[in-house]
Amino acid sequence: MASNFIPNLSDFSFSLLLVLAMAPFLAQSSELKETHLVLYFQDNVSAGPNATSLPIAGIAGKLWTFTQFGTVYVTDDPLTAGPEPNSASIGRGQGIAVVAALNGRNALVLVSLVFTNQEYNGSTIELQGNSKQFEQVTEVAVVSGTGKFRFARGYATFETYLVDPATSYSVERCNVTVQHY
Repeated sequence: MASNFIPNLSDFSFSLLLVLAMAPFLAQSSELKETHLVLYFQDNVSAGPNATSLPIAGIAGKLWTFTQFGTVYVTDDPLTAGPEPNSASIGRGQGIAVVAALNGRNALVLVSLVFTNQEYNGSTIELQGNSKQFEQVTEVAVVSGTGKFRFARGYATFETYLVDPATSYSVERCNVTVQHY
């Protein structure tokens, strides 16, 4: 009962033809794109019902503030197209920040940009890095993404647009440059 190991050339020719026919479509889908986004984090650190950023852990016996080493904040900020709170909604900035420097000047930031707008609905961009809290402009890395931002890489810069100490409300402008497929 010997098997026939001689390949059928017509099957091979068809397979080769199929691969060659698909090559242009495969090349198009793997083209690297670059997208530039500007969005605004509407951040409310008050202890009231409208809070979007709160300290959730810290060193026992110390105040949980954004300059106290070890303080952990959780964030779920609205992302808008403009600096005004009633600007078009783009999504949510959800994540955590940990004051990671003994002197309180730097925070480790892990943030998901979760898009709900029509153009990028369901997609995310993941940000991670060391945020130098008292610098005019801070930069973090784009480390990944999903949906339309699959295999994302790049960087994001943050700059304070508005601070209202009386209400604990601030607006952060975020410029994202991301490469993706």
